[in-house]
Amino acid sequence: MDQTGSFVVPPEWGDRRIYKNLFVLSFGFLFVFTAFQALSNLQSSINCDAGLGLVSLATIYATLILSCMFAPSVIIRYMGLKWTLVISMSCYALYTVANYLPSWATLIPASALVGLAAAPLWTAMSTYVTTIGIKHAVINDERKEDTVAKFFGFFLLICQTNQIIGNLISSLVFRSKESTNINDAQVNDFTCGAQDCSTETTEENVTTYCNPPEKMLTNILLTVYLVCGITGMFIVVIFLQKFKRNEDKAEDETCGLFLATLKLMQNIYFVLMIPFSVYAGLQKAFITADFTKSYVTCTVGVEWIGYVMICYGITIALFSPFWGSLAKLTGRFVIFTTGTIIFGILIVVLLTWAPKADQLWVMFVSSGLRGVTGAAWETQMNALYGSLFPNNQQAAFSNFRLWESVGFTLAFSYSNFLCVWTKLTILATVLGTGFIGYVILETNEWRLRRESSQTDKQEQNYEAVPVSL
Repeated sequence: MDQTGSFVVPPEWGDRRIYKNLFVLSFGFLFVFTAFQALSNLQSSINCDAGLGLVSLATIYATLILSCMFAPSVIIRYMGLKWTLVISMSCYALYTVANYLPSWATLIPASALVGLAAAPLWTAMSTYVTTIGIKHAVINDERKEDTVAKFFGFFLLICQTNQIIGNLISSLVFRSKESTNINDAQVNDFTCGAQDCSTETTEENVTTYCNPPEKMLTNILLTVYLVCGITGMFIVVIFLQKFKRNEDKAEDETCGLFLATLKLMQNIYFVLMIPFSVYAGLQKAFITADFTKSYVTCTVGVEWIGYVMICYGITIALFSPFWGSLAKLTGRFVIFTTGTIIFGILIVVLLTWAPKADQLWVMFVSSGLRGVTGAAWETQMNALYGSLFPNNQQAAFSNFRLWESVGFTLAFSYSNFLCVWTKLTILATVLGTGFIGYVILETNEWRLRRESSQTDKQEQNYEAVPVSL
């Protein structure tokens, strides 16, 4: 058997079986997150009363922080990767159910449950994809980091299609009745875009601004999403194959992921990647909560959120395999640099542009650019953590999700209290700091590879020199 971290792939697994399970896992996530991601995009608009939707999202990622430190190793240790995925997916279905009767008593506990389930879910997924990716690399004599990046690109190509399907469903449902667009006259009552300041919104404007769709339409949408979530769970139950635990690693995990998490934080590479990991959460939260609310709903109405976010879904789905394949030619540094530049330009556009109802195309372009950068981050961050810490995958991926969750929690927590331009400034600052840390990491990696190469050449030269007796 080929040992890769905490789990081993059976020796009879060839390329066909590896791709089959990658395909099954990807489609399981597609159905589950068709419901969850689209519902998250709508929270700040459909549950806007007293900021309930944003608080529920903040609750998810606050509990996810704790979950990253404790839950994954315990659940994966006793349930294995497959059943960890199934149990976690069921919690996402319960979150959809809670939205039928949204209140502080239903939505917040359901959000906490999702947060607790999210870390085991994503850790199990990342471990599964990395493990079969390394197995595939060994079979085909490929570089492990390149193959793992390609596998994550394929996974995200399928999984991120949820943004297209879920948002298309919401737009079709909400536009099935008379449009509730906010026209330019209404926009004049309050400011959209970067100058939107929730704390300065008057009571009269809040009434106009918080205009959720009809309850009947929302319930129809939730029913469709619930069916999607349950379908994804059963795809994994029926078709995903298990592989065995590496018993040589099992004893090391009995202390739990908490100690491994703390130990990994002492690694200089991990410390350098913390700002980038936090940024990953901040930028996702901004698009989910602030872009959809302050640029889309504020200008053209909630029924356009789905259409605008479809553009994001298309680009992230198309560019995920593109970035994964390009990494084999250019290396990850070029991709991270390109993603940083593109999102930097997007931040400048969102800071300076005053959205109008007749400039809807700008919203689509902005959403599409976010998908391009999101694909770069998702493929390369997962591949980077997997290649830097191949023998400590669960702790590495849990740490990544932990700090990403810190970004989510911060963004959703201050969303109701800061102006959009302030949030964009914070986003730009963390992005710049994260990129500097990443450059330092790559520079050190390049130096170590060069020194190792020179050492190998010297050893070869020594072996080539004849010895006189």
